[in-house]
Amino acid sequence: MAEPRLIMFDMDGTLIDSGAIIVDHMAATFRDHGLPEPTEKMSHSVIGLSLELAMETLAQCDAETAILMAGTYRKHYRAMLAEGHLREPLYAGALDALDRLRSHEPSVLGIATGKGLTGVHRILALHQIADRFVTLQTPDHNPSKPHPGMILRACAETGIDPAATVMIGDTTFDMELGRSAGAKTIGVTWGYHSRDALEGSGAQIIIDDFSHLDDAIEKVLN
Repeated sequence: MAEPRLIMFDMDGTLIDSGAIIVDHMAATFRDHGLPEPTEKMSHSVIGLSLELAMETLAQCDAETAILMAGTYRKHYRAMLAEGHLREPLYAGALDALDRLRSHEPSVLGIATGKGLTGVHRILALHQIADRFVTLQTPDHNPSKPHPGMILRACAETGIDPAATVMIGDTTFDMELGRSAGAKTIGVTWGYHSRDALEGSGAQIIIDDFSHLDDAIEKVLN
């Protein structure tokens, strides 16, 4: 019988296309705090970090100010939800890929994301995919990426070794997370960091479409 393997997915920029919302809310947050709005590229550059670390990085501020700014960002996010403006679709091919992987009995699927746990549960329920994942790792109970904690905790929860684990994501933080935890890494090009950046941060394979994911997983894990 094949040994179990752990397939960890980033969320924003890998499974769901939330870039436009993040850019809008970043701009509104910076305006509220009297700061120049970050460009789209700047906002994209911090997607994947915990919200507080993203604010600290973008605003070049202290941790206390970053916490306040993160609270403002969450206020804008909650207002969007209250108005019913949901713009976080799954990327094309994501659902089929999750179903294919889940059907491979040795595969266990998980999430490692900078999004908070409440937001993760909401997204999984929205797209009716909660049952695909057995472990959910967020900054609520881990250090922010690229610290290895999310993968190491997922491995501890599932009993699967990091060497039998693959991290799939669109940012340098995902690749650094995977490498630092001793896992394999697959970068995807439909998200928010460039192919060159993914290569430079240690992606073992980079794919351009979810249809290529199964083969990529087999290559890095065998």
